[in-house]
Amino acid sequence: MLGLYLHRESVIHRLPAGAKLGGLMLVTVIVLTLPGAWGALAAGLVGAAVLAAAELPAGRVLSELRAPVVMLTLLFGFQAVLAGGGWMETAIAVARFAALILLATLVTLTTRVMDMVDLFERLFGLLRPLGVNPAKMALMLALTIRFIPLLGDQVREVRMAQRARGVERNIAALFVPLLVKILTMADDLTAALEARGYDPADTGTKNGTQR
Repeated sequence: MLGLYLHRESVIHRLPAGAKLGGLMLVTVIVLTLPGAWGALAAGLVGAAVLAAAELPAGRVLSELRAPVVMLTLLFGFQAVLAGGGWMETAIAVARFAALILLATLVTLTTRVMDMVDLFERLFGLLRPLGVNPAKMALMLALTIRFIPLLGDQVREVRMAQRARGVERNIAALFVPLLVKILTMADDLTAALEARGYDPADTGTKNGTQR
């Protein structure tokens, strides 16, 4: 769901990006600090409240949790087997991270990408004395956010083509066309940036001073 914004006229959508990210960080600290299942319960209640206030389709949002929950269950289950821990602790850990993933998903669904990029550009501006170019860092962040869902779409397209050809179990049949698609996307992006006059050597300063 990263980079996929769903417009609604809700209070959550109107909140500044900084407030939403700050709230997410605060809840994350609380969840990881509270003992036992209390952290997961607190995050779940906050997530349910935000989901209702944001007026988002609950089915679509919750469906995004299936893959992460399965992955977390396998990860923590494997760790529990190796470490000899109990399954109750594993269930609590999965519930905690699933609740945090839900909250992070809600933040991305209710925040425009450019609002997020503007926020990070201001934050990166604090690092300008260290030689960091805020505009370039923000551009890199925006491209990362945009490319993650695009890569997911490309993987689905390649897998559908594999099934049609009966080679869905062939790793090379997935990796090779996916690599070609990624390189093509990168080439198209480079051409688009050059056409718009983007200068990768631009340091964000002119004659030794900030623009």
